[in-house]
Amino acid sequence: MIPAIVLAAGKSSRMGRLKPLLPLPEGDTFLARIVQTLRAADVEDVVVVVGHDAALVERAFESQPLAARFVRNDEYEAGQLSSLEAGLRVIDRPGVVAALVTPVDVPLFSVATVRALLQRYRRAPVPVVRPAAGGRHGHPVLIDRCLFAELIGADPALGARAVIRAHASSGADVEVDDPGAFLDIDTPEEYERLLSS
Repeated sequence: MIPAIVLAAGKSSRMGRLKPLLPLPEGDTFLARIVQTLRAADVEDVVVVVGHDAALVERAFESQPLAARFVRNDEYEAGQLSSLEAGLRVIDRPGVVAALVTPVDVPLFSVATVRALLQRYRRAPVPVVRPAAGGRHGHPVLIDRCLFAELIGADPALGARAVIRAHASSGADVEVDDPGAFLDIDTPEEYERLLSS
């Protein structure tokens, strides 16, 4: 099994509004779109890590006809790595071989991208599988179970990125034609550009 972890615990301080609840042009919220995409790609277990205004995010999602599990990270102010650790502890059980991980501010990756990552991993398991295009790397990232303990014990000052970069390889990257996999929406200006595009 390969579950997914959606990191949605932060304060969204640069955005000024809760990113999980921001509406997309089609009406979905960031969080609902991500969960919908993962489920459409046959990801059976989706775990959403919440922290700041957790109850508000959970209540808003209850109205969605989508299945996801929520876990609260009370240490979310320690940074995104603490949310990843919380998610890994929830999903790590016998039968889990890897996890897909994405932050909530990359809501537009496609079902095809998720399926391509899963297919690449299942063909020949490697520590890290990333979507790539033109030398850039996007989300979600597929992380083999062999790295779970290293991520949980990682230096918070360096975060998960250092572990992922240390174990990633160009041979495991999956070239995708999916602009949404590389579209990180962090600021009001980026959000306005998305709405007007």
